[in-house]
Amino acid sequence: MSRSSTPDDESTIGAAVAEASATSGTAADIGAEVPPQQLIFSVFGLFSARHRDTWLSSAAIVRLATALGIQEPLTRSAISRMKRRGYLTSRKVEGQAGYELSASSVRILADGDNHVYGRPRARAEDSWIVVGFSVPESRRERRHQIRTALIRLGFGTVSPGMWIAPGHVDAEVRGTLRRLGVTEFVDVFRADYLAFGDPRDKVASWWDLDALTGMYDVFVERFGTLAEHLGDLTAEQAFAAYVPMLTTWRRLPYLDPGLPLALLPDPWAGSVAEELFRRLDRHLRADAEEFAFGHL
Repeated sequence: MSRSSTPDDESTIGAAVAEASATSGTAADIGAEVPPQQLIFSVFGLFSARHRDTWLSSAAIVRLATALGIQEPLTRSAISRMKRRGYLTSRKVEGQAGYELSASSVRILADGDNHVYGRPRARAEDSWIVVGFSVPESRRERRHQIRTALIRLGFGTVSPGMWIAPGHVDAEVRGTLRRLGVTEFVDVFRADYLAFGDPRDKVASWWDLDALTGMYDVFVERFGTLAEHLGDLTAEQAFAAYVPMLTTWRRLPYLDPGLPLALLPDPWAGSVAEELFRRLDRHLRADAEEFAFGHL
């Protein structure tokens, strides 16, 4: 239950929410502007978490986007782009114009939730998945598809054409490559690192850990103040803070595939950031959903 707030308290809380819901930050990808279409995609995800039907009326999308600080013209423009790119499809319900997630978008959200909420942490003794591929120049668009898919799954690069990730991504990478129809160009191996170097040094060369650390630090800097006011936020403030926070966090599990802590710098910035995300998600999601469902 929220306690009574003084004017000074309300000013501080408002500043924390404004910082969390701002569309720009200070560094790296996590500090970059969050496009309106990504925030709107997260709104659909928040709604679809409770319902199989992901349809939202155009008016409801505008109302919820306004609560996120997105002006109506930008919202309508973002919706048009999302429809053109196949993320949304239009449908009328009881005479009301609206949009629903496409089948591919539903799959994207489901895959994202697996990364955000169910990503395991590998151990140093676990095996690795190694992917090698060779694509003829005449099919170079397939090469781009494979690289993009491996990056999205958090793979690091051992050498050109040789990619590596913790063993727990086994089923996901095989399923993704099958969906893309690129299996004729790819080989997937399960492997152990045997020699000739320190695995900690190798991991630092396969992944850009400095960049990851910077992104985690920016996430904590941007959203950490919210943790001091969790009991004081209204449902609208929780919504305005939660959607950008979730949208921002969703990028990180794709860049960090759950590498073994024993092979990472100690302390690992990702552990601090993940603990913050779990706490904010636990305390803000219900109020954010309450606000969203009250404005459909």
